[in-house]
Amino acid sequence: MFQLGDTDIYEVKLGEHYLMTSLFHESESQLARIVLDKTDNDGLDIIVGGLGLGYTAAAALEDKRVKSLIIIEYLDAVIQWHQKHLVPLGKTLTEDPRCQIIQADFFAVSRDENKSFNPEYPDKKYDAILLDIDHTPTHLLNQTNEHFYTEKGLSEFARNLKKGAVFGLWADGAPEKSFCDHLGKVFSHSESHHIQFENPITRGSSQGTVYRAIK
Repeated sequence: MFQLGDTDIYEVKLGEHYLMTSLFHESESQLARIVLDKTDNDGLDIIVGGLGLGYTAAAALEDKRVKSLIIIEYLDAVIQWHQKHLVPLGKTLTEDPRCQIIQADFFAVSRDENKSFNPEYPDKKYDAILLDIDHTPTHLLNQTNEHFYTEKGLSEFARNLKKGAVFGLWADGAPEKSFCDHLGKVFSHSESHHIQFENPITRGSSQGTVYRAIK
């Protein structure tokens, strides 16, 4: 954490990887809104892969149709930040009865047919799954994640979704054609949304992509 004027700024880094900041977080919120915009049902059961500073999960919880939201986070330290209310949205997430945080490897669970995002309900499928962990489908925090972004990896992952459910992925930069092709082969419909947003650090704009696919 550091201060910019009178404002406390929170940042998340993993080794040399810069992940996110509380200074600007529109991209994380847009991931939830763009995905849930394509979800017509009520009583939604949602998975969020990657907790970070919690902006994606918090934006999803703003949708009153959400019945349950499970956040899958690999790092216990990040979970502790929220449980101890050391970050701005910690209290918001931990005190919402719809929200549960589980420590697990999102990618390991997604490829193992004997595992479930919620061990209490191993056969449960979900209305939407939102993912924001790696920088892009080819710029990864860990090379072990690479399998997920293949056609086979996406096919394994899709078993966790209900028919007609929506998968959403945030990534830096412009859409990657190879990943769009993989989505198109696994899901009944897929598209990418190119987003630009102001970056106060560079005093310019940054860009990102929300990939959205319907099973």
